[in-house]
Amino acid sequence: MVQTIARVISDFVKHSSENRLPGTREPFFLDPLIGFAAAADPIFTEYKTIIGEFHQTPQEVLTAAHGSDARAVTVISWVLPISPDIRASNRREKTFPSREWALTRQYGESFNEELRRHVVEWLTRAGYRAVAPQLAPGWKQYKVSPVGFASTWSERHVAYAAGLGTFSLNDGLITSMGIAHRLGSVVTDMIVTPTPRSAPDHRANCLWYRDGSCGACMRRCPVGAITEGGHDKKACFEYVYHAVTEAIGRPYRIEQTGCGLCQTGVPCETCIPEKC
Repeated sequence: MVQTIARVISDFVKHSSENRLPGTREPFFLDPLIGFAAAADPIFTEYKTIIGEFHQTPQEVLTAAHGSDARAVTVISWVLPISPDIRASNRREKTFPSREWALTRQYGESFNEELRRHVVEWLTRAGYRAVAPQLAPGWKQYKVSPVGFASTWSERHVAYAAGLGTFSLNDGLITSMGIAHRLGSVVTDMIVTPTPRSAPDHRANCLWYRDGSCGACMRRCPVGAITEGGHDKKACFEYVYHAVTEAIGRPYRIEQTGCGLCQTGVPCETCIPEKC
């Protein structure tokens, strides 16, 4: 089943016309990384303490979508690495994201939503129950929580649970394909062998946390939202969703611009540092 699901996801990424920068044949995303977590993994309960009680478990998500008799078994998680030309365009920027990066944030994420629907529909046709948590009616984002801005389903934390990467100083997820990516997931009752979490700890891929030798993301942030103490989510949010959108949203003709400066022009942009 692992290979079958991987092929379903990879083929959609490769062949979908939605995975293209508007007006070009340039894909938003390269071949995906795919991992699996057991829905009963204790880490999902731990997230209620680490993130907040509001963070849903896979079982809670599937029950809300399919009723109390539904039994969550597997969480499918994927990483969509952003293509080289798009990353290069953003690497050159110092204050605001490049047009290509901003288009990827809006239209690339729209493609990611279609991918979530595609995986759910494929599983449903195959006779399984499935739901994409971020597309479910109960999904919410909170401006106030024990850890600042958070949501009822964190794609980064799910990807970590599925063995796809570890966290960085800027709160991103450093995967074997780097930190410049979009993430997605689906909960299902299909039985799939979980992907092992091989990293020694949840920050192992970050040079700053490993030996204090980096900090490039701090220098890349135009508003100082990343420091030795970590990521100031409030300052980041205010900049990305107010200053950036006000400055370039209209010229780019989009509503979701993103930023991504701390995900490009850094050692972990395309790989795990020292393992490239």
